[in-house]
Amino acid sequence: MQVLEEKHKLATRWFHWLNFPLLTMMIVSGMLIYWSYDPYRIGFGGVTLFHFFPDWVYNSTHIDHKLAWGMALHFLFAWIFAVNGLAYVTYTLVSGEWRELWPEKKSFAEALQVMKHDLNSRVPLPAQGRYNAAQRITYSAIVLMGGLSLLTGLAIYKPVQLNWLTALAGGYEWARWEHFWLTMGYLGFFGIHIAQVIRAGWSNFRSMVCGYEVTNVQ
Repeated sequence: MQVLEEKHKLATRWFHWLNFPLLTMMIVSGMLIYWSYDPYRIGFGGVTLFHFFPDWVYNSTHIDHKLAWGMALHFLFAWIFAVNGLAYVTYTLVSGEWRELWPEKKSFAEALQVMKHDLNSRVPLPAQGRYNAAQRITYSAIVLMGGLSLLTGLAIYKPVQLNWLTALAGGYEWARWEHFWLTMGYLGFFGIHIAQVIRAGWSNFRSMVCGYEVTNVQ
């Protein structure tokens, strides 16, 4: 027999679906700003293996020469992103849902088992609740990254007025570097998260939309 089982609360779904376009707009507008000064690369010494970003990225996406627009959008959505993030953290703490999200001592060992299962379905999946061990670690890390993005963003935005924060981040250049690589972390998370959603199937996606999942019971 099939029954409907509640999987995600309304508040959780609300914060999730609001945060996705907000973070997307933050990344896009951040790229419009980064275009004006793009020093970061992967390499060693005078050898550059990859430059963030090649000219063809700017030419194909047409994000060049839009600095003012990018700054306006970035600062607008940053405050909405901050309010949504603060509301989510407050809700998670007050409701007690943090207990299902925050990693446990065994989570790191179990996350390795989850990864093995994802690569080879014959490997058994550890017992899990609403979130498996890998999700606990990843989702908690994303919340922490969001907080660090806001702090490093403020350090870049107001380096004189918030000089103590800029100094805490290691100075203006370090704050900008940290802000950039946090953004790259979000892009990596997006790719993996979307792939995992596709792999999990329609039922899992639907549960994040309507809050319920169809399960089989005997």
